[in-house]
This record gives sequence, structure tokens and C-alpha cells, in this order.
Amino acid sequence: MILQNWWFTTLMGTQNPITKPLMKNIKADVVIVGAGVAGLSAANYFMNLNYKVVVIEKNICGGSSSGKSAGFLTPDSELELSQLVRRFGKGGANDLWSVPTKGIELIKSNIESYQIDCDFQVQDSLFLGIGNSGWEDIKEEMKSRELLEFKQTLYDKNELKSILGSDGFSGAVRYKDTYGINALLYCQGMKNVLIKNGIEIYEATEALSTSDHCVKTHLGSICAEQIIFCADKLETKLTHYAENIYHAQTFLSISEPLNDLMIKAIFPKESFQCWDSTLVYSYFRITGDNRILLGGGDMLTTYSKNDVNSARVINAVINKFKRNFPQLRDLKFIQYWPGRIDSTRDLLPTILKDESSPWIHYVLGCVGLPWASFCGNFVARHAFDSNIQNDHHYYKYFKADRNFFIPLWLEKILGKQLVFSINNGWAKYYQVDKK
Repeated sequence: MILQNWWFTTLMGTQNPITKPLMKNIKADVVIVGAGVAGLSAANYFMNLNYKVVVIEKNICGGSSSGKSAGFLTPDSELELSQLVRRFGKGGANDLWSVPTKGIELIKSNIESYQIDCDFQVQDSLFLGIGNSGWEDIKEEMKSRELLEFKQTLYDKNELKSILGSDGFSGAVRYKDTYGINALLYCQGMKNVLIKNGIEIYEATEALSTSDHCVKTHLGSICAEQIIFCADKLETKLTHYAENIYHAQTFLSISEPLNDLMIKAIFPKESFQCWDSTLVYSYFRITGDNRILLGGGDMLTTYSKNDVNSARVINAVINKFKRNFPQLRDLKFIQYWPGRIDSTRDLLPTILKDESSPWIHYVLGCVGLPWASFCGNFVARHAFDSNIQNDHHYYKYFKADRNFFIPLWLEKILGKQLVFSINNGWAKYYQVDKK
């Protein structure tokens, strides 16, 4: 396999040249730092309003976490609905589930309204159980969805065979209104839409520092009434809130194209986007050009302090996939790539205004494109018009100093990665915050 991001491969031959970096000092009403899904969602909110908006991105639009993702548009990212119900109760879970649901609708609406060519696939979600414990997880998820009066279908091991060509799973819960996209093409498409509508975007432009209302770059600066950070992997020199952000590493791979018979061997009736019930889960779906997009990791590299580029991890994921689908044992995977995803200790995003500089806003640790889409839109709506918004309470859910099993100060003793992994597991399986 080649170590190369397949989504970047799909950009070859497209008419999406990189925009010029910022090389001057300018003024604006809003400057947005970061042009992944969150930053572009924020910019999109301002597009038809009477504000001068400038977006800067140190890579290309979508070139970081967004453009390395699997493109799953589902409310599930790391936390299942059953885990939200345990942690926040019925009302809180319903409230939080609406965040990624609204985020999905924002992305879907943009794709349809602006006719963005980004391999948009209508694919129901299929949450797959592994073993007896996985079947219990599936039943608990089904119970939670019924509690909130959602629509879904439960499959036991035998029923699952009618829609999935594998004996490796103990059951599944299925639900609709979920999709798959090429997130890098989506971001590049949104870039073109925003530029055509008067928003200035500068790629290859990294924010180096902030001072009062100004963001300094290598060869220029932007001074603005509001500053919105939607960038991942921020350094502490830009904000002390960077200490609250962690990184989980996953791997993705793409196969050679499948013929119709091979696809039917996996999905006899229709294609799904799938993930399993393990803590470090595997996930897969079919792309529009009939390739398998397969991702996953392992415990050591997921919480590793350093980047890992070896194919060892993804090869283990591929071998596991082929054990579940032995009819594809000769299928070749042609490219793979790692991605370090920003996260928080409890897997929910952080949204806040700077305590000492309330004109500076942060979207941090969004795991999943739908969450990023909503959060970018949220901070943009609250930047100028916070008093007329009716969803201020999300600031409480996503505040930086919310409850954690192991407090931040203990990191100096135990180490950041150990604290992250423990808090991560605790939030996913044990934490209760019903207040």
C-alpha cells in the first residue's frame, strides 16, 4: 500500500487551485482561523450578512482533520446514544443528539443548495455488535433509541445475514438520515462558494499569534471585531485552552474498485455505513466509485503521544475485515493514511469565549464532521447576535471546565496520554452528569 491520503488523490485534475497566502495587513469584521468543516460552517453563516469576513488556513481548506476523515455523516462519532442517555438522562441525551443531527442537515443543505460534487452517498447507519457483550451494546442502543422515540430497526445475528454478508457480528441496529461524503472535496467546494460570495480565504496562512483584536501571520495580519478559532492542533502560544485538547490517532485505507458481485457479497440489498462495538472500533462503507473505505486502529497507537505512520496497524484492521468477509480475501487495499483527531477528555467538543478577551471564540476538539458543522455555525451565530439566540445552554454542555474523572492538574503526575485514555474510557462507559 502507498502511504497517501486518498482524498488528496481525488483532488488531482480538479479546478481547485490553492489560494494565495495573506501577504498584507487588513481589517475585517470577522476573522476565522481554520478552514475545515467547522471554520467553513462559521463562514457560511456570515455569507449573506453585511460583514467583511476573512478566513485563514495553514493548509488548504479541509486539508487537516476534516480532509483525512472517513466522511461519515451520522450523529454517532465516539459516543453512542445509550452512553449519552446514561450520562445526561433522557432530556440531555435528546438535546445533545440534536447537535450532530443539525450539523448533518447543515452539510446536506449546502451540498444540495450549492451542488457541491463531493461523492454524496445516502447510506443508512449500521451499528454492529461483536460477541455477547456487543449484542448487549446493540440492545442497549435500541432501548435508548426507543426511549427517545426515534425510528430504527434491530437485527439479531440471523436476521443480520439478510443485509450483511458476514457471520462475524452478533447483531445490529439500523437507522436512517445518515450519509457519506468526500469531506475534502466538500471543503474545497465550500471554499469556492464562499469566495464567489465575497468572503476572503487565504490558504497556506498560519496564525502565529494574537494581540488584542489582531491575528498575526507570517507576512501579514488581520484586525477584526470578532476572532473565531476553528483550527485543530492549536499551540499553547495561541491559547492556554490548547492544554485541554488531546489527540486520538486512527487509520484509513481505500481498496481497489469492486464489481457489482463483490459489493453484493458485502451488502446483498443496499450499502450501509458501518462501525462495530469495540472501544477502538473499525468502520467501513462503500464510496461512489465502488471502493471500500475502511478505518480503525489499536489501543497503543490510538493514545500514542507520537504520530505513527507504519502500515502495521491498518494491516491488522484489514485482516480483521477480511476474516469477517472471507469472500474478499483477495481484495487489495491500495492506499492508507493516518490521522490525528483533536478530542477532549470526555469526547464532547469545547465551545467558549475567551475569559479575558470575549471577542475571541473557540471551537475545540470536535470529533466528527456533524459536530464540527454545528459548532462552527453556533459560534458564528453567537459572535454578534448572542442575545437573540435560543441555544445558549450549549455553552454549559461544552464549557472547558466541565466534570472529568481525573482533573487536569494530575496530568503533571500521571502524564497527558494516560489521563486522556482513562478519562476517555470513563466518559464513554461510566460517567454520569445528569445535572
